[in-house]
Amino acid sequence: MASSTPLYTSSRPRIIIHGGAGNITHANLPPSAWSLYRTSLLHILRATSALLASGASALDAATSAVTSLEENPLFNCGRGAVFTRAGTIELEASVMVSRGYRKRGVGVALVKKVRNPIKLAREMLVRGETDGGGGGNGGGDGDPAGGSGGAQGHCFLSGTTVEELAEEWGLEMCEEKWHWTKRRWEEHRRGLGVEQCPKWDEIMGQRDVEKLIDDGMGDLDWNGNEYLPQGTVGCVCLDQYGTLCVATSTGGLTNKLPGRIGDTPTLGAGFWAEEWEVPSATLFRQPQAIFPLQAMLPYGLRETISACIPSFSGYLPLSTSTSALQDEKQPRTIKCGAAMSGTGNGDSFLRINAVRTAAAIARFASNRSLSLSVKQIAGPGGELEASAGNRWGKTGEGEGGIIGIEVVDGKGKVVFDFNCGGMFRVWIDDKGRERAMVFKDEY
Repeated sequence: MASSTPLYTSSRPRIIIHGGAGNITHANLPPSAWSLYRTSLLHILRATSALLASGASALDAATSAVTSLEENPLFNCGRGAVFTRAGTIELEASVMVSRGYRKRGVGVALVKKVRNPIKLAREMLVRGETDGGGGGNGGGDGDPAGGSGGAQGHCFLSGTTVEELAEEWGLEMCEEKWHWTKRRWEEHRRGLGVEQCPKWDEIMGQRDVEKLIDDGMGDLDWNGNEYLPQGTVGCVCLDQYGTLCVATSTGGLTNKLPGRIGDTPTLGAGFWAEEWEVPSATLFRQPQAIFPLQAMLPYGLRETISACIPSFSGYLPLSTSTSALQDEKQPRTIKCGAAMSGTGNGDSFLRINAVRTAAAIARFASNRSLSLSVKQIAGPGGELEASAGNRWGKTGEGEGGIIGIEVVDGKGKVVFDFNCGGMFRVWIDDKGRERAMVFKDEY
């Protein structure tokens, strides 16, 4: 659904994608492995960038990018997601736009039998235009199903409820095993102790093993040393119509307890998109000099005297003559926006409502760019790190990163930062060049 009041009449499309963050080092990510991740991410970047260039919406482009990540067994989402402690798969996904849809943002969790959870999140957002109001008495016009959309106005659904809606809406369903991969099972076994878990061949029937080989996944073993992506995958886009969108997807934490829900589907914690207006910097009133005597007095005493003696003012009176104002320019409204996706230890993101906090700093703090806000939250020494306390560097708590796009007066800027070993990320820079990085410096 297009908005009748776009953020801008025309914007240069921007895009950034991440594939997870964590304790990545040169030792556990050898050149051959980095080449594999780099190639996969750049392929998705090019395809998504082409979509934006052809006029696709940010929602469609971001959804397409994350769908490709869900189909790629390299990443912790969709087919390649981590296992729970019980040896099951519980997927999460979310999508949010800066404008254009009533719900703006939705999340889904505890998904097992939907092939692409990100498509489910998108469908829930789009169908929200026909949902009921979300009240306890059912949907609009007395429809207990919540209107023709079926989600009853809700922004977050999970488990069998949302899977039933997915099937009703015609999304592609699958067996839970479709999401399983051998190397994630080996990761699961090592995490719990191999003696507690059956081997891969023991849980997979011969037909399933043969099918994985046919799909090109039969050789994806894990030696226990090479890094396996953790955290969330995500994409942030700005389209030519000025709309921002963030899409995210994950399998969660390795060996998490069944039923655990992280930051990925939680509005404000792991994903966020919004836009707002601010007045221009042109002011009608300029600060005036304080009288010398007043300048010599402590601030509190000066204010006390001023309250008793109105003429004892700290500022000269403002002239209201036409001549004093005739050269002033009329202020105008500047339109701004921000969208972000987080990746890392989801419980830490939840504790500080990480990405919405970064957006709020950029929106409400004076002279604070989104780049600085993201650094304050996700950079070294930032709020995520501080949230771990004395457990920092020992448990994985507080580790993570954020990618995003900031828009000021029609111009988009890609931003990112992280506090851990590395974060897989690709983007198109200000000069239109493809960039791919994992560490702070080039690999």
